[in-house]
Amino acid sequence: MNGDRILLVEDDKDIREGVEIFLKSQGYVVYQAADGLEGLRILEEREIQLAIVDVMMPRMDGITMTAKLREKYDFPVIFLSAKSEEVDKILGLNMGADDYVTKPFTPMELLARVNSHLRRYHRFLDRLNSSQNENSRIHRVGGLEVNEETVEVLVDDRLVKVTPIEFKILLLLIQNPGRVFPAEEIYQRVWNERAINTDTVMVHIRNLREKLEVNPKEPKYIKVVWGVGYKIEKQP
Repeated sequence: MNGDRILLVEDDKDIREGVEIFLKSQGYVVYQAADGLEGLRILEEREIQLAIVDVMMPRMDGITMTAKLREKYDFPVIFLSAKSEEVDKILGLNMGADDYVTKPFTPMELLARVNSHLRRYHRFLDRLNSSQNENSRIHRVGGLEVNEETVEVLVDDRLVKVTPIEFKILLLLIQNPGRVFPAEEIYQRVWNERAINTDTVMVHIRNLREKLEVNPKEPKYIKVVWGVGYKIEKQP
């Protein structure tokens, strides 16, 4: 986790500097702010992975700042407060904080919370990135969905059986919605050889339309651009 950037928002300069020195010694990059307004300004300028925010501060308190940052950011927020009443803790957590450390605290206690929340945050980001990568292998146009991972085709959530060649043609078209592919190019890219007779492409396109379209004579997805080639129409 070392190298992560931490925003420290605390109006007590001695606490700020003491916490910064300790966190830097653990390899973290620390940005200081004396109140919520300064903290929000730093967020606009820097990429932050975790914020440590004092609750009671001048100009803008930590609860107000956290409510505002939660409109844009999802990184962990740890509150610092001299108050230990349960009602204050509940208010802070309800406003978007992930954890709560009561003053006075030891550096090791704060570090343990920081490490724990950053581990969870990085696991969350890893899962999110993995999900996005999987989704990049799923292509959708309107109600048509082509899944590269499972080699499946769905139309309005209905599974449609297609042949391997039909799948390759459909995948080529749906990866490039709106682009017109001449039959020769489709043949070369699907069969991996120079096109001599493209009639077979026309046959496969016709078969795909029969399987995908409600009315193959008035196709919604696979369109012919006469004299040019085939495309999958972009859908709003």
